[in-house]
Amino acid sequence: MSKILVIDDDNDMCLLLNRFLERNGYDVATVNSGKSAIDWMKKNKPDLALCDFRLEDMTGAELLGKIKEMHSETPVIIITGYSDVKDAVEVMKLGAFDYVTKPLFPDEILLTIKKALSGDSSGEKGPSKPAAQKNTSTAATSGKAKMPGNENYILGDTPEFLNIIKQIDLVAPTNYSVIIYGESGSGKEVIAQQIHQKSKRADKPFVAIDCGALSKELAGSELFGHEKGAFTGALNQKIGSMEIANEGTIFLDEIANLSYDIQVSLLRVVQERKIRRVGGNKDIELDVRIIVASNERLWDAARNGKFREDLYHRFNEFSIEVPPLREREKDIMLFANHFLELTNKELDKNVKGFSKEVEDIFNNYVWYGNLRELKNVVKRATLLTDGDYVSIKSLPFEITNFHRLQFDTPVAARKSPVENEQSSPGNYENKLKSANLDAEYEVILDALKQANFNKSKAAKLLNIDRKTLYNKMKQFKAFNID
Repeated sequence: MSKILVIDDDNDMCLLLNRFLERNGYDVATVNSGKSAIDWMKKNKPDLALCDFRLEDMTGAELLGKIKEMHSETPVIIITGYSDVKDAVEVMKLGAFDYVTKPLFPDEILLTIKKALSGDSSGEKGPSKPAAQKNTSTAATSGKAKMPGNENYILGDTPEFLNIIKQIDLVAPTNYSVIIYGESGSGKEVIAQQIHQKSKRADKPFVAIDCGALSKELAGSELFGHEKGAFTGALNQKIGSMEIANEGTIFLDEIANLSYDIQVSLLRVVQERKIRRVGGNKDIELDVRIIVASNERLWDAARNGKFREDLYHRFNEFSIEVPPLREREKDIMLFANHFLELTNKELDKNVKGFSKEVEDIFNNYVWYGNLRELKNVVKRATLLTDGDYVSIKSLPFEITNFHRLQFDTPVAARKSPVENEQSSPGNYENKLKSANLDAEYEVILDALKQANFNKSKAAKLLNIDRKTLYNKMKQFKAFNID
């Protein structure tokens, strides 16, 4: 029976998750703070941790780092609100397995937990090999956008991405090192996999490592391996990721996060094609292609003393730029339909597509988390859809009301969020009522943001009960409450 640690300062949430997970056959422990979680894990090792992003005593990112120091192999799932998607993306870079957004849905959280416990990250971070080729196609995704050999990924149909495909075809047959630049969640690992699959090493291992998730103490062991007794806790010999990828390709994401001493060791690998395990005294010959990725310019990092300039020049034999999703509007619905196809298979559903209103919302939203955020939104919407098409009702509040949440438009310049007739120029009574309602709307919205859009917590902040809050939200069009 898998042991799950639930970390949330909301007692009601802990109780609900405890009951739900126990009913599904898991052994569950709950704590209400980051400190309590650390104390618990000093004596116990969970198979999985489910952690709220905002705790009273520390952030989810801080706690994630502590968990990884104590139990580096334990997968961590972050619970967050849609308003924290950008932060959640950063936590993914630090080593979280995945994140789920509030409100939580039983099928979604259960599916994510099962994937984490089975080690299935659906092609995201972690060691992986090319998937077996499958012949699949749909009307929603064009053939030229599909990645040969892996039905889970597509690249895109915009001119920018068609140019990237040409670059992949050009560099793949060589042994050049490649730097892939792009924001988190934009598909850098997918491109690295495509380079590997089109290379002469396609039948050899492809290993992906998130350097942002490696602690300074464990990075050397993870990359180069270690000998038994090399350090406290090294009870057995370990083969590192570089050695596992021998004759194949290793993908190092967020390479700039590696410490200076690890960069020195990596430079030796690139120059001499040899590694030495931590605590070892024997060199191991290595033939591995290295592809790296970064969301910051490595040349700038080198000039600022954060990254070795000589290592940068070794890697910079070829580079590829991956544009963020917000700059590829024509690709948004291509990817949305692709994710819908995958989710239909995953949930055994047959949702045919998206309503015109949903397509308009998708095309006008700024996807902070890029493809990863779009995928999560589509998965949740598909789960909530009962009919043939995804409607606005299945989208989260933060997506449908994106423009109202930007706070770059003064209240006075906005249309009234209340369904009433516009007041005439001389009707001061209606003007006063509208001004009061605008102010009330802003207070409710601020409380919801503070509570990560958890209505129960927001009601407590406003000192009203949940039903009263719900009724007040129902007055306003912008909250999209039925």
